[in-house]
Amino acid sequence: MYSLVSGPLVWIASIVFVGGMTYQLVNMLKSAKRDKVVYPYMSLKYGLRSLLHWLVPFASRNMRERYETTIVTFAFHICLFLVPIFLTAHVVMFAFAWGPKWGTLSEGVADWLTVLVVLAAVFFLVRRWMLPEVRFVTSLSDYVLLAVVAAPFVTGFMARHQWFDYETMVIIHMVSGAVMLMAIPFTRLSHMLFFVFTRTYMGSEFGAVRNARDW
Repeated sequence: MYSLVSGPLVWIASIVFVGGMTYQLVNMLKSAKRDKVVYPYMSLKYGLRSLLHWLVPFASRNMRERYETTIVTFAFHICLFLVPIFLTAHVVMFAFAWGPKWGTLSEGVADWLTVLVVLAAVFFLVRRWMLPEVRFVTSLSDYVLLAVVAAPFVTGFMARHQWFDYETMVIIHMVSGAVMLMAIPFTRLSHMLFFVFTRTYMGSEFGAVRNARDW
């Protein structure tokens, strides 16, 4: 089972992820071309201005009004990328399979960043329960996606500290990581790809057409 999930499953997940993201990108560009106002409205100046404001913590009014959500959201997304990319075990496995390797996080730092991801997931879950305006637009898929994102971190932390049976937890961790990777192109997790384009277009429309800010 370990050979299966650490070999073929990794390749399948990687191919589905890359292929799915490529498909979504091409489909988005074709759809934008069919819409006669998207490309003509795109402005490098206003698009980058909007993107910069939404990438800087508390630069937008919406972020300042919801400071606790802003802090958790930025911490969540930063850790979401740092841990998988710079975790020692992941870097070693990548180097063993493909050759290149890079710097890694210390085990202590990786543990704390993993805990932050899990706590942030809990925060988002409670937020969906507590805030009426968020609960109103929440569906079952939102809870499923939250579980899909949190599962690799929870199981990885459990495997790292050898809670329960180590080999079983490692296998579950790999399977959950593959599921998350394959889910990205076909769920709302694809906003990691679309965010740049949608924010650039909105900034272009508000700045170049409406002569207003979108933050």
